[in-house]
Amino acid sequence: MAMKRKHKRLTFVLVAMALVGAATGLVLFALGDGVSLFKSPTDLVTAPPSESQSIRLGGLVEEESLRRETGSATVRFRVTDLENAVEVVYDGLLPDLFREGQGIVTTGKMVAGTFVAEEVLAKHDENYMPPEAVDALKKSGQWQPDDAEGGNHAEGFTK
Repeated sequence: MAMKRKHKRLTFVLVAMALVGAATGLVLFALGDGVSLFKSPTDLVTAPPSESQSIRLGGLVEEESLRRETGSATVRFRVTDLENAVEVVYDGLLPDLFREGQGIVTTGKMVAGTFVAEEVLAKHDENYMPPEAVDALKKSGQWQPDDAEGGNHAEGFTK
């Protein structure tokens, strides 16, 4: 018995929807590991992410927190939003403009209470603060507009 035209169209639509759903699911699964969510130090302290989750941590490099390990390229410092601070460890060369008191964004993962950075970004302009850091400071009530001029542009980061 031949299928009616209406049944053929319905079958085609159902198969097409299933294929689109499967493709969407595969794309979301593939992107799941590659998406880095921005977090402030307060976000990490109040709701620590899983150790497998890649995140972007932004804030200010805490004054007098930078320590270099002798005989290696490993550095340790703390990133703060002036409410909470997170210990960061990074094995590599820091950007030339990296310094204490400066706004930065770093990408990595939380491991046993320490943020293990894979990349550290700093802005060319000494008055710049990453927009995410500005938002975190505003949320914590610590924002002072004179701290950063033009802090709403994300271009100009260097490694």
